Amino acid sequence: MKIRRVEIREIRLPLVHFFETSFGRTTVRRIVLVRVEADGLTGWGEVSCGEEPFYSHETPETAWHILRDYVVPWSLKREWASASEIAPVFRPIRGHNMAKAALENALWDIEAQMKGAPLFRLLGGSLQEIPCGVSIGIQNSIEELLDKIQRELDAGYQRIKVKIKPGWDVEVLERIRHKFPRIALMADANSAYTLADLPHLQQFDRFFLMMVEQPLGWEDLLDHAKLQHELATPICLDESIHSAEDARKAIEIGACKIINVKLGRVGGFTSARQVHDVCRARNVPVWCGGMLESGIGRAHNIALSTLPGFTLPGDVSASQRYWTQDIIDPEVTVSPQGTIRVPQGPGLGYVANLERIEKVTVRKEAFE
Repeated sequence: MKIRRVEIREIRLPLVHFFETSFGRTTVRRIVLVRVEADGLTGWGEVSCGEEPFYSHETPETAWHILRDYVVPWSLKREWASASEIAPVFRPIRGHNMAKAALENALWDIEAQMKGAPLFRLLGGSLQEIPCGVSIGIQNSIEELLDKIQRELDAGYQRIKVKIKPGWDVEVLERIRHKFPRIALMADANSAYTLADLPHLQQFDRFFLMMVEQPLGWEDLLDHAKLQHELATPICLDESIHSAEDARKAIEIGACKIINVKLGRVGGFTSARQVHDVCRARNVPVWCGGMLESGIGRAHNIALSTLPGFTLPGDVSASQRYWTQDIIDPEVTVSPQGTIRVPQGPGLGYVANLERIEKVTVRKEAFE
């Protein structure tokens, strides 16, 4: 594969409903898309960072800079035998995994098209249908949250994740468990607590959660290990895991019992498969986390979720939960049983709708 042209563009998509975490509230997503042309084919990738440097240091502005000045120039006019070859070339760039992932994932899309294979097959996936959960942000009231949970359960989703923070946690979980005593429930703290909150966090054990996700510092492993020793509830790590080495260390010191794999956070499919392999070899389940992606990022998440170690429902849900109209055809839909059928066409299996993308584009730049 020889990359002839790369285009980066920023789009802006209003969310159907605001999404609030311990970081703050999001109403409009700023998303950087990467379009790669090689050997007469086109592949798409998505930078999954947030608008502000709260989940990680990456933002649309930093991603634009890293893509324009490093990732794209290092990729052009070179022969690539496979998409997996590009990750080691980006290694000297410290961090900025989401920017690097966008271009690498687009190249995986192209390679799958060249081979006439679905992307999930090229990755080594096998599932034909993936189980789906939902992530529900902090609401204006507990009553609104309970109503929203009911709607998602009625839609068939198999697992409910709720965002928590100090002041929006124990009472919330208690009310949820009172109304929904048997649902698969998890709580995501996005690093809102410290080890000093141990007595408070121990109260979570009485709610029989599937897991509590990233309760402590975003780069911490040691304190998570101390906390896991004191909790019956499994800890799932998210922000702390950027590579297979991070996963190995976290598992070895007992910092978690579950790992959330996000394509952007770990730097693309090459790294994501390595994290998956480390966890599977140690019998640690993984699942695919979401970052309010457009349909392009969502399609990549679907492919990733077909790998055999992804044994828990992920945050890959229907397009209509987030967007009035998505930027892919067909839009992602979820069955009444809470599953997504994995597309069988070459590459992503979904088609980027250029007309819709142009309408929501606020800037773009091309490199040849």
